[in-house]
Amino acid sequence: MPKSGEEERYVSESSAEAVVDAASAAVASAAEAGAGWRRATGIAGAAIGVVAAGAAAGVAIERLTVGRGMRKKARLALDSAGPYGALRGTPGKAYADDGTELYYEVDDVEPEGGPAPRRRRLFGRKAPAPVTVVFSHGYCLSQDSWHFQRAALRGVVRTVHWDQRSHGRSQRGVAQVRDREAVTIEQLGRDLKAVIDAAVPDGPIVLVGHSMGGMTVMALADQYPELIRDRVVAVALIGTSSGRLGEVNFGLPVAGVNAVRRVLPGVLKALGQQAALVEKGRRATADLFTGVIKRYSFASRDVDPAVARFAERMIEGTPIDVVAEYYPAFSDHDKTAALAHFAGLPVLVLAGVGDLVTPSEHSEAIADLLPDAELVLVPDAGHLVMLEHPEVVTDRLADLLTRAGAVPAGATVGGYGSTSSTAQPG
Repeated sequence: MPKSGEEERYVSESSAEAVVDAASAAVASAAEAGAGWRRATGIAGAAIGVVAAGAAAGVAIERLTVGRGMRKKARLALDSAGPYGALRGTPGKAYADDGTELYYEVDDVEPEGGPAPRRRRLFGRKAPAPVTVVFSHGYCLSQDSWHFQRAALRGVVRTVHWDQRSHGRSQRGVAQVRDREAVTIEQLGRDLKAVIDAAVPDGPIVLVGHSMGGMTVMALADQYPELIRDRVVAVALIGTSSGRLGEVNFGLPVAGVNAVRRVLPGVLKALGQQAALVEKGRRATADLFTGVIKRYSFASRDVDPAVARFAERMIEGTPIDVVAEYYPAFSDHDKTAALAHFAGLPVLVLAGVGDLVTPSEHSEAIADLLPDAELVLVPDAGHLVMLEHPEVVTDRLADLLTRAGAVPAGATVGGYGSTSSTAQPG
């Protein structure tokens, strides 16, 4: 039976209070670290509570009614049964300009009946290198976030999947650990260039980026326009933004947004300096924050629980000090001018209508500057649209690859025809 407005308000308020209480309890375990740390964690509890108050309505109900032991058993069952993130390719390493080791994997196209043969020489020349699709993931995720698209493209086109610095299997950023430097989007663009130099030294490239990965692609274009001009044959920008991220309200009321913007940078810096203690707090409150993670990752109510748990594991696996050192980069990000380097290329701009992290209006703004781009707005989809509605993202990528000549027209990509024009989730 649908709840009345009064009941919904009560649930929202109760959920928010529960999250705030849990956050305060979690950080209280750090009390022995001293008064300064207690002040920082108190602020952290307040900031987390503000975010939770806006996110908790409707999604924290099960956290309040289902026992912790049962939830733990469910997580273990999902972790053991879920195949997501299990795909692996040929590993490789690239090195950023500060020495950070960047991990990537290559999925090569293999002919039927065995491994790929050595590249033949025709009249003294090498055969043309195949098109390679390079996938860049988002903030607090890893290359595994492309699980469904990777599975669909295997055997059809050569792909490269890499982990951004301090994410996944890549090394913690040397400049961040050694020099205490914050990460910049420009640095990520140079990191992507290092991966391309190592994994795709020649041949045409299709660039695909989600969220921070899309910003990374823009930073690459801004710093290496000749690479875009000479080698890039198509671009996909998914759930991303070219700038003005400081205006995003994350679905919160005005007062909550202002409070978060005011205290969050300082809070994250303080928490990043006490990473070990904070990680204990994160583990203690994992049950309650699962609802918040789900709220900001997905928009539909019927997400596969194993997929939701998979996303949760990636986000939880990002250390708090990494979260902190990346955060300032987003408010400084402005690569609007760099979009001009994609003019004339086949471009896909795709976003979930219910994205609270990089709202679909940001994708519309990108498409306005690239009038020849295909703009796809996916209803009932949130920030992790490639996990929530993988069939839509894969379908549109297949079409983009066809337009770029990466796959033949009519080819089947993981069950999706490469000439389909549908943009609605099935």
